[in-house]
Amino acid sequence: MQALQLTAINQLSVVDVPAPEPAAGEAVVTLKAAALNHRDVWIKLGQYAGLKFPAQPGSDGAGVVTALGAGVDAAWLGREVIINPSFEWGANEAAQGSAFTILGLPRAGTLAEQIAVPATQLAAKPGHLTWVEAAALPLAGLTAYRALFGRAQLRAGEKVLVSGIGGGVALFALQYAVAQGAEVWVTSSSADKIARAVALGARGGFDYTREGWAGLVAAQVPGGGFFDVIVDSAGGVGFEHLIDLAAPGGRIVFFGATRGNPAGLPMRKVFWRNISLLGTTMGSPADWRAMTDFVALHKIVPVVSDVFPLAHAAEAFELMERGGQFGKIVVTL
Repeated sequence: MQALQLTAINQLSVVDVPAPEPAAGEAVVTLKAAALNHRDVWIKLGQYAGLKFPAQPGSDGAGVVTALGAGVDAAWLGREVIINPSFEWGANEAAQGSAFTILGLPRAGTLAEQIAVPATQLAAKPGHLTWVEAAALPLAGLTAYRALFGRAQLRAGEKVLVSGIGGGVALFALQYAVAQGAEVWVTSSSADKIARAVALGARGGFDYTREGWAGLVAAQVPGGGFFDVIVDSAGGVGFEHLIDLAAPGGRIVFFGATRGNPAGLPMRKVFWRNISLLGTTMGSPADWRAMTDFVALHKIVPVVSDVFPLAHAAEAFELMERGGQFGKIVVTL
């Protein structure tokens, strides 16, 4: 079969590799599509500890079960599935355990024609989604679900700010919050991305590169410009604005720090206004089940930016590195 391999830092090649054989408890999925995450780019750049060559990236995938290992329920054979990329979460619902890994490193990932995974990682493909849309769901969809509902405990009618709209998790957070009945606002450096977010249900947005942008929020957002829930993945310079924008008792949930650590944290504001700072990573098996149910119930359709065949997967990586996408980048197989 064909697979995309990382043979050295920044060196991607489509190669022929042996088809996987399912071990006990595993199923082989013949993949129809896979999707990229920023994690795949960071692996390509050599930024993950334990990286060994050749590596096969890819955390998101959707396909058909075509072989079963010993002990797997025969009912899985022939089913259309998506794959949970969150492996070995552990028994503690509050946080992942020491054995936790994400599909695509160290385990071979989804950028291949077939993959063998434990059958416990499978879920039925939501029937309203195409293969391309289904492949775009798992990692970002799970991360956004846990952030909003597992950690921030979002309720209908609350105000939500999603920073840096355009990436997969941010867009799922927007779609989920709208489906939940929240009032959602976004930030971006792109007027086009803000407009596209409004088309998806956001009330409006703010250009975070504009001087004094946070001061404009009170004039546009009802209720004084405060948000009950803020979703962020950047951190770094500007994080203090999010604290200023959090309502008393508000929750700031963050799943990354792409801009590094905040230069300073106004602790008095945090404790006096009872603001919660909540870290979150991926999701547990319970989060995964709840997420897939939520997506099916509300007919959530992942936003797909671009689609590439496997032969041009390196171009998909280049697009993600440039950062111009709005939604998920998908590779068909």
